[in-house]
Amino acid sequence: MSALTRTEAQARARLLDVHHYDVALDLTTGDETFHSTTRIRFTARTTADTFVELKPEQLLTATLDGTPLDPATLADNRLPLTGLTEGPHELRVEARMRYSRTGEGLHRFTDPADGETYVYTQMFMDDVQRVLPAFDQPDLKAVFAFTVTAPAHWTVLANGITTRTGDRDHDGAGIWTSAPTPVISTYLAAIAAGPWHSVTTEHAGLPFGIHCRRSLAPHLDADADEILSVTTACFDRYHEKFAEPYPFDSYDQAFVPEFNAGAMENPGLVTFRDEFVFRSAVTDTERQSRAMVIAHEMAHMWFGDLVTLAWFDDIWLNESFAEYMGYQTLTEATRFTGTWTEFGMVRKPWGYDADQRPSTHPVAPAPEDVPDTASALLNFDGISYAKGASALRQLVTWLGEKEFLAGINTHFTRHKFANATLADFVDSLAAHTDRDVHAWADTWLRTTGIDTLTPRVQDAHGGWTLTVDRDGHRPHRIAAGAYERTPDGRLERTELLDLDVPTDEILSASGARPALLVLNDGDLSYAKIRLDATSLDTALSDLSRIPDALTRAVVWGSLRDMVRDGELEPGAYLATAAAHLPDEPDLAIVQGVLGFARTQIADRYLTPADRTSALTTLTDIGRALLRRTEDGTEPGLRLAAVRSLIDSANQPDTLTAWLADDTVPGGPTLDPELRWRILARLAVLGAVDESAIDTALAADPSATGQEGAARCRAALPTPEAKAAAWQRLFHDDTLSNYLFSATAQGFWQPEQTELVRDYVPRYYPEAVALGARRGPAIAEAAGRYAFPAHAIDDTNLRAGHTCLEDPNLIPLLRRKLVDQLDDLSRVLHVRTPRIP
Repeated sequence: MSALTRTEAQARARLLDVHHYDVALDLTTGDETFHSTTRIRFTARTTADTFVELKPEQLLTATLDGTPLDPATLADNRLPLTGLTEGPHELRVEARMRYSRTGEGLHRFTDPADGETYVYTQMFMDDVQRVLPAFDQPDLKAVFAFTVTAPAHWTVLANGITTRTGDRDHDGAGIWTSAPTPVISTYLAAIAAGPWHSVTTEHAGLPFGIHCRRSLAPHLDADADEILSVTTACFDRYHEKFAEPYPFDSYDQAFVPEFNAGAMENPGLVTFRDEFVFRSAVTDTERQSRAMVIAHEMAHMWFGDLVTLAWFDDIWLNESFAEYMGYQTLTEATRFTGTWTEFGMVRKPWGYDADQRPSTHPVAPAPEDVPDTASALLNFDGISYAKGASALRQLVTWLGEKEFLAGINTHFTRHKFANATLADFVDSLAAHTDRDVHAWADTWLRTTGIDTLTPRVQDAHGGWTLTVDRDGHRPHRIAAGAYERTPDGRLERTELLDLDVPTDEILSASGARPALLVLNDGDLSYAKIRLDATSLDTALSDLSRIPDALTRAVVWGSLRDMVRDGELEPGAYLATAAAHLPDEPDLAIVQGVLGFARTQIADRYLTPADRTSALTTLTDIGRALLRRTEDGTEPGLRLAAVRSLIDSANQPDTLTAWLADDTVPGGPTLDPELRWRILARLAVLGAVDESAIDTALAADPSATGQEGAARCRAALPTPEAKAAAWQRLFHDDTLSNYLFSATAQGFWQPEQTELVRDYVPRYYPEAVALGARRGPAIAEAAGRYAFPAHAIDDTNLRAGHTCLEDPNLIPLLRRKLVDQLDDLSRVLHVRTPRIP
């Protein structure tokens, strides 16, 4: 398939004005394909040749202004339109299209719980072409209207309000039409169809709805009030911030199966992965994460849908803004007031890690660095989301919130229902401040890498002095918190110093040198933070005594970065976790530290000889947290402890007893998520077999159960299980995106290094072939979940770098491998013995 180049898109944008897509989809033609008929009305500004994009199973007919086009001319997903004359035109295309099982285009899913089928679109980047023909680039906006024929008991959702306008005579199939949208980009058009369970309401004069599979109905109903409350609270808060009102006619949120992303901002019909309909117990931090995604996607109605990027070099104009606005608005408008702590523990490290790899890129790349859609797809990472959001948070700190909001409102007014660039945005901000926003953008958005800020604290006559060494090039406006020990053993902040970095000024303070000095206290900038020697000692001994959760998150982040940079022994991080997590009150911090300690410290940074001891330490932490939560006042923390105990178990006895009793002593009772988690760990340890997995699947035949069973089967420590899993992953091509990921997650286990040793060199050529055969979504999963990350050795590293030279390696898999190999190199460096 041909990727659209920026040069081609610019030429086509100069030639065409696209007005309207009338799309008719028949979803009753079988399980494998559907019928798509589209009329596109557009105007050519001059006489020229161009093309429309389409990826059909079979192109049936195409006519331009009533004149037939030869279907045989369709090549590399492009149908030529030759000899266009100046003026209006109408293109009509009929095609048979293939349903997707990989979350791309029109995805089809049959629920194993009840046999009901659902379909939904994911049109992003170039996947609209899998559903209908399109002039597929973001700056050729048009009106979309859908007519959908669906089975009689289905409901159809779309960007605009849908109405069942009739039934087909011979089989009673429903015919649904959607209200025409305002002009939107092709990647934002959307439908979702099936026998949805729906909860509807009205807010601010608009219909609001939430929708899920019927088998999840009780779970959606249980959380409907919370979901709708967050939705309406964010909606109201955005209207306080933004002068432009919500620009669409309704607000539906559909929780859909096997969704590749967290969610997608289709105007009027946001789609979410349906794991956000919680069917098992979750922590309040996980509820907060769901709320943040709701707030993030709603921000896109303005940042991305009302005003859209002109080309994909400015994807940050969508994602960074939605990320920043989501966290900030959730904090302001809902009960979730600790969102920035979770951002610091989870999202920000994602950005930091991405920014230190060879694949790093600016938040706003140069146009020449995003020459086509294939390269644009690589930039949906921690830089475009977390780093960009962090940069915006620093911009608000530097510029002032009032000026920032005035600038973005000017931006909406100038570019609503149109497209905009970074230059347009900076001009809008500059209209409301005397500060040099253009220079700020060049420094923060056009450069790569991460600064490191290190304090130098020295005793001085009558006080102490602070200077900040900066390894990097960006200006930072930060706070530095000075902390002293109180008589009862707590740490108390005695001063909060506002400073600009770099600065020639040496800041002095009265009193004794602080026990702890924390740069970037409040986490308002984007930089790695180091601690002076005294502060590091204090942090390791007294971290849980720091009063503010966000400050503790900054310090935990500093320790994490030091491990990754080889400046702190992994065992020291684990010992600090053991010392302080039993007393840590913030759930996001507990989950974040346990996650890093389990998946990175125990599984990777420590040598195999130290791994058993590390798992024992993690088990001890989990037991301490269980003891702390015996009174039932912290159910989320208890759940986090139980999960950690399951994942860290060295021996099967305790887990086997929990499974037999269907409960953890003192609670919680096992729910489906915990049962499958236990079974997965027991499979790794060789304490269950295929028959036990089959029994569990019979008790939970849901989609999640199918994934759990696939994960467990792949984790079994037998040659036969590994061979079968490898065959399913790399050769039979029938696994859906979710079942592929689950199987890959089970396959590689540090406990089974010898058993899977021969598969490590096989991974690279077979992953390359798989990516070329099955496309980006499966390639991404193969790079993320199927990579042999447990194989920490030079042989694996060399094999990976040799693979990068393979000309058949598709760009998305190449990017994943570059990142995985860089992480592998970092772990090898940390494991290398230091010479004193």
